[in-house]
Amino acid sequence: MTQAGDDDLERKMKEQKAGDDDPERKMKKEQKVKLKEEKKLKAAQKAEAAKLQAHKGNDGPKKAEKKNRKKEAEEENLEDFVEPATPEGTKKQLSRQMAKQYNPTAVEKSWYEWWEASDFFVADAKNSKPPFVIVLPPPNVTGALHIGHGLTAAIQDLIIRWRRMSGYNALWVPGMDHAGIATQVVVEKKLMRERNLTRHDIGREKFVSEVWKWKSDYGRTILNQERRLGASLDWSREYFTMDERSSRAVTEAFIKLFKEHLIYRDHRLVNWDCTLRTAISDIEVDHKEIKEETFLKLPGHDFPVLFGVLTSFAYPVEGGLEEIVVATTRIETMLGDTAIAVHSNDERYAHLHGKFAIHPFNGRKLPIICDDILVDPNFGTGAVKITPAHDPNDFEVGKRHNLEFITIFTDSGKININGGAEFEGMSRFKARVALIDALKEKGLYRGTQKNEMNIGICSRSNDVVEPMVKPQWFVDCNIMAKAALDAVIDKENKKIEIIPEQYEQEWKRWLENIRDWCISRQLWWGHRIPAWYVTLEDDKLKDLGSYNDHWVVGRDEEDANLEAKKIFPGKKYKIAQDPDVLDTWFSSGLCPLSVLGWPDNTEDFKAFYPTSVLETGHDILFFWVARMVMLGIKLGGDVPFSKVYLHPTVRDAHGRKMSKSLGNVIDPLEVINGISLEGLHKRLDGGNLDPNELIIAKQGQVKDFPNGIAECGADALRFALISYTAQSDRINLDVLRVVGYRQWCNKLWNAVRFAMSKLGDNYSPSANVMVDKMPSICKWILSVLNKSIVKTKSSLEAYKFAEASTAVYSWWQFHLCDVFIEAIKPYFFSESTYEFEREAARATLWICLDSGLRLLHPFMPFVTEELWQRLPESREHHKKESIMLSDYPSVTDSWTNEVIESSMDIVTSTVRKIRSLRPPSDKNERRAAFALCRGDDIVLIIKAYEFEILTLASLSSLKLLLEDDMPPPGCAVDVVNDKLSVYLQLHGTLNPEAEREKLRKRREEIQKLHTNLEQIMSSTGYKKAPQAVQDDDIRRLSAYLEELKLVAAAEKDLDEINADK
Repeated sequence: MTQAGDDDLERKMKEQKAGDDDPERKMKKEQKVKLKEEKKLKAAQKAEAAKLQAHKGNDGPKKAEKKNRKKEAEEENLEDFVEPATPEGTKKQLSRQMAKQYNPTAVEKSWYEWWEASDFFVADAKNSKPPFVIVLPPPNVTGALHIGHGLTAAIQDLIIRWRRMSGYNALWVPGMDHAGIATQVVVEKKLMRERNLTRHDIGREKFVSEVWKWKSDYGRTILNQERRLGASLDWSREYFTMDERSSRAVTEAFIKLFKEHLIYRDHRLVNWDCTLRTAISDIEVDHKEIKEETFLKLPGHDFPVLFGVLTSFAYPVEGGLEEIVVATTRIETMLGDTAIAVHSNDERYAHLHGKFAIHPFNGRKLPIICDDILVDPNFGTGAVKITPAHDPNDFEVGKRHNLEFITIFTDSGKININGGAEFEGMSRFKARVALIDALKEKGLYRGTQKNEMNIGICSRSNDVVEPMVKPQWFVDCNIMAKAALDAVIDKENKKIEIIPEQYEQEWKRWLENIRDWCISRQLWWGHRIPAWYVTLEDDKLKDLGSYNDHWVVGRDEEDANLEAKKIFPGKKYKIAQDPDVLDTWFSSGLCPLSVLGWPDNTEDFKAFYPTSVLETGHDILFFWVARMVMLGIKLGGDVPFSKVYLHPTVRDAHGRKMSKSLGNVIDPLEVINGISLEGLHKRLDGGNLDPNELIIAKQGQVKDFPNGIAECGADALRFALISYTAQSDRINLDVLRVVGYRQWCNKLWNAVRFAMSKLGDNYSPSANVMVDKMPSICKWILSVLNKSIVKTKSSLEAYKFAEASTAVYSWWQFHLCDVFIEAIKPYFFSESTYEFEREAARATLWICLDSGLRLLHPFMPFVTEELWQRLPESREHHKKESIMLSDYPSVTDSWTNEVIESSMDIVTSTVRKIRSLRPPSDKNERRAAFALCRGDDIVLIIKAYEFEILTLASLSSLKLLLEDDMPPPGCAVDVVNDKLSVYLQLHGTLNPEAEREKLRKRREEIQKLHTNLEQIMSSTGYKKAPQAVQDDDIRRLSAYLEELKLVAAAEKDLDEINADK
């Protein structure tokens, strides 16, 4: 529209607003509407003659319909299509007329704000409805929405909306995780970038204050993005894993487990991050596979570090006459070696059993021990250096043989005094180079060779993880793990079902081999461990943590003091709180309990615990799900949920893991709103990729998104993601598929737009209809609607979301839009004919749209709300305020009609075959068709549905032929089934070779089906199949043979026709 046009439209809108209360203006407006209706009626009457010739070889109805549409377009008032402004939080004001095309931005605005402001998402703990509860896996407070969050939101909102509409007291609890390491890293970088300060420069208290400030400014981003996806979360119950309620739950859980001796402190080997200076969990360790010699750039080092090599060196054996050669990928750890292990049956070293090697840099005597668990005599030299303080396998050897544990690294990864003065103060990787030079000087270096290896990289800092022995807090998991294991695999008392079932074996493998859980982290951001160390006046060692039995726990320092007095009566002491914080997974593991008020027996806890289902990614089955189950059973007295649904991981269209460096990361908001290629490039420019990675990433974007990403809207994205869940392990997401569902939204839009034009402004539908008196096409659509409802609901119950989406999509697309709406159009060409059929079609159309939109709503909440709000209200029932508050569709038994469904299957197959016979150049010219029927039952069906076939196939006529009848010349032919063939009159456009090729392909298709079925029926064990199955297979086999006969007859007819020419 031009600027002048915009100004004119704005002026008209202002005039309309000013005159809304003017009676004279209102009367003129009504007269205008009446005049418009009269013109429509006259246009319809002029089209009546054409309608009477509907199926007699001319295109009158279609021409009349086009003429009417053109005339109506000329009479349209642009103001009718303008959407009034909607005040924030109020119900959306709709335009008087539906827009001619679906626009996701226009459709999806305003609805969510109204839903939320109206408390439609809020669950009442005192409600008598059965509860259904989901706790949203708390996204990191540092995060922005990624496609995995999009999948989570789509699935969980589908479940919760469906349950809410199905009569449940549905609660979906939102929240955020404080994300200890991730958040601390973000704020530390911000401090350095903006003020050139470290956290140590400002101190713990001020740093924690900075983190809270950052959380206040930026922390709600991701939850606001969840709103854009339409997630119907109960925001009144929003939680943060460090809010007062969560903190209290964490403290109570720690104290309870400590007092039951399930939490203890010990020196154990942990994953240590030398950059962050903290222990990290296994899930924060990414394993990088090194195939060959590889240099990596690591934080804190101004030179690349070499990996993928195995370095060999010799230890002199005590006495100086022999040496023993060992090899390692981490030569720097030899400074902490305390033994050399060999196999007891290895004759090469039998004479060295019980002797010692001498450390070349500190003179330490290293016992040569036998350890058949660790040592493989056929690998390498058969001798293994043992560093108990810096290797998981060596740690176990050290415990078995009571070896000395010598830590050689500082917390920052530098060599400490235990590594010797020659190397003290060097970084571990500088020491690696220096040690090789020193070994060469001593004549002990034996060479380097390529070696494939995996190295652990911290996902937060990108530093190489260092195994270190540290005093840490641990949870003894054995007893709790047994209870969690039984909850899943005990078939007689199964309490939790894991979907897909294959992951139950992974659950079993993890929990049967569980290790104690390290829950302490050397950070400042997180839940401070509620433990105080008691230093007695007469203690010899005064360092914090010197004695493991000197720890007390409490809710605060006063509590801890009281506990210390009980344990050390009459003693003089000082107490100091442990500076460490708890692992983030500890607080998130308590989520099903803490979000409902535990440890208090709140109304929420009584009403909603245990929750119903836990939906998350399969990659955190152990790290989060198993720990929730362990803590839920132990502290809550029951499993925290009865079902676990594990969704696939999302990859790009090529099956690659999404990575910033590949440029294939898909931001859900970019799919919803659309983005240009330049916009995608700009996002990369704002990241932290190095120049080479940036080039590769942009090239990837050019290849995958040459035209950017089209605006798709939240509904289309949700539906696409849900439909992808059939891929159980991973989703290869193709954005073009999302674009396809956005186009499908336009199909829905047009279906409702058509319906509204046929229902009329004053239509008052009835939900109670006499189906038995309706036309067959109406009976059929209601019967298949029943079937779709059954399939959708059963699939949702079974957590087969892709099958549910297919059931809904198929009904809307292939039944309602492609068949029913097209079949009833002739009823509306004229007001003077088909009066009964027209009224039945209107009633059926309203029922279909009302039920179909409610069926679809949990999948696509925005477009269904907008379209449903436009439907007229039923006479018998007061319309609910929102579609999300209405009932989910249920089966109406009187609608089911298997006979009509079977007949319509033949009809739709017939129509498809006739359409396929049209040449590519055909401009929808109406042609004559013939149906060759073999049997009275087929004759009756074709006669009964002649009108529908004529309409749907755009035919001028349809003539029935019996077996002995000869089809006229110039016809294309195809086989519908073993009793029916169809012919289409092509006159001079018939291409015999093309028709012969079609028949050949059809014959091969039938022969393949016949052969496959024969093989199944002749296979071993087929006789065990149910008799009904065997009978059906015999019938199908016979039908295939009959179809082959029909194809042969059609080929013969084609030859004869060609010969006559």
